[in-house]
Amino acid sequence: MSLIHKFKQSDDYYVIDVNSGSVHAIDKLVYDILDENGLGSKEEVSCRLNGEYSKEDISEGYDELKELVDGGILYSKDLYEDIAIKSVDEKSYIKALCLNIAHDCNLKCKYCFAEEGEYHGKRMIMTAEVGKKSIDFVIKRSGPRKNIEVDLFGGEPLLAFDVVKEIVEYAKEQEKIYNKEIRFTMTTNATLLTDEIMKYADENVGNIVLSIDGRKEVNDKVRVRADGSGSYDAIMPKIKKMVDMRDKTKQYYARGTFTRENTDFFEDIKHLANEGFKEISIEPVVLPESDPLSLREQDLPIIFNQYDKLYDEMIKRHKDGNEFKFYHFNIDLQGGPCVYKRISGCGAGNEYVAITPNGDIYPCHQFVGNEDFKMGNIFSSDELKEDIAKELKEANIYNKPKCRECWARFYCSGGCQANNYNFNENPNKDFLTPYELGCKMQKKRIECAIALKAKIME
Repeated sequence: MSLIHKFKQSDDYYVIDVNSGSVHAIDKLVYDILDENGLGSKEEVSCRLNGEYSKEDISEGYDELKELVDGGILYSKDLYEDIAIKSVDEKSYIKALCLNIAHDCNLKCKYCFAEEGEYHGKRMIMTAEVGKKSIDFVIKRSGPRKNIEVDLFGGEPLLAFDVVKEIVEYAKEQEKIYNKEIRFTMTTNATLLTDEIMKYADENVGNIVLSIDGRKEVNDKVRVRADGSGSYDAIMPKIKKMVDMRDKTKQYYARGTFTRENTDFFEDIKHLANEGFKEISIEPVVLPESDPLSLREQDLPIIFNQYDKLYDEMIKRHKDGNEFKFYHFNIDLQGGPCVYKRISGCGAGNEYVAITPNGDIYPCHQFVGNEDFKMGNIFSSDELKEDIAKELKEANIYNKPKCRECWARFYCSGGCQANNYNFNENPNKDFLTPYELGCKMQKKRIECAIALKAKIME
């Protein structure tokens, strides 16, 4: 099990104490002395580094490190495994809900995991009745939790804007009755945004995720209409207008996906930043390797180079006072998420569920359509299949052999459960084998994120 992780970003060296999460900027001598699995003897270290540094420098550096080790600052002990064991049997309360407002879409994005909104089934639009029943369901299942997150999702949720409004207004009434605070997020391809919709969304939706893949030529290859035409020229002005309406208390993301067609995705991030967006997310596509748009192992050096370029650009823009945030580089070095989230991740099936237009309940939106993971229906919600929730809850980092050994385990929390199930190398299909390609990209992003935060905090 990795106890520390050391890495270099640009010309700087860092070490992370895995169990405590403490991060230290170090010099090359200390970097070379440190071993990821433990501090060797002074004699062993002196022998290994003989000729590279003077004996005096090695001895001084070693003694300083030994003090940190003896003080429990480096190579600290894991204090969380007992918490993970206990948490499996603790009652879970749902705090987040994904409402698939529409199993339909007016775009035909070539990489869409939801099969252009159909989710392996027929096209459907959620009724207001199902939406309201879903709000009742999450309030009941939230237990003592006060804050509830509801994502208005699709396909394209604005195909049913009137339904969206009914659901939101109903939630406003119910949160007062039950002393809850319900915060909405909406994910939209922006094609159907009008002045009326933008005004309503700005006033009633806490976070708006606006889908655009970056440069016009990139976006218009994959985010296309039924006739094959691109969407960039139609959506960019609308997205800008929507963003301009948001004040500093209201969140948004210009959110895209990169595929094998644009492994130079740094240019797409830069393009969005140059268009004035301050909250940006460009995420790797997840597809079977047989798909021509899928990312492969051989793409990783190019992808890692793009993250390095992004790191350098964000440092530069911070110094120039023209910075932007990149979703996957957001990290908290002062404590981060709670222990439970560090261990178990998103809480799919336990703290988070997705509901389809006909009221079927799944652990998350990426399981929708897979009947093996249908947990029940909101119209008979007292009969949920708890075995699915339990299996997901048990799939924490301590029950994933590769995660137990990984330095990034408390940052990625074992990765996306759906990706682990659908794209791991285990032919038996389980949650316990990580999606390897995703892990490698995640670890690179974590290094960049830590170095960025450390550099900005200097």
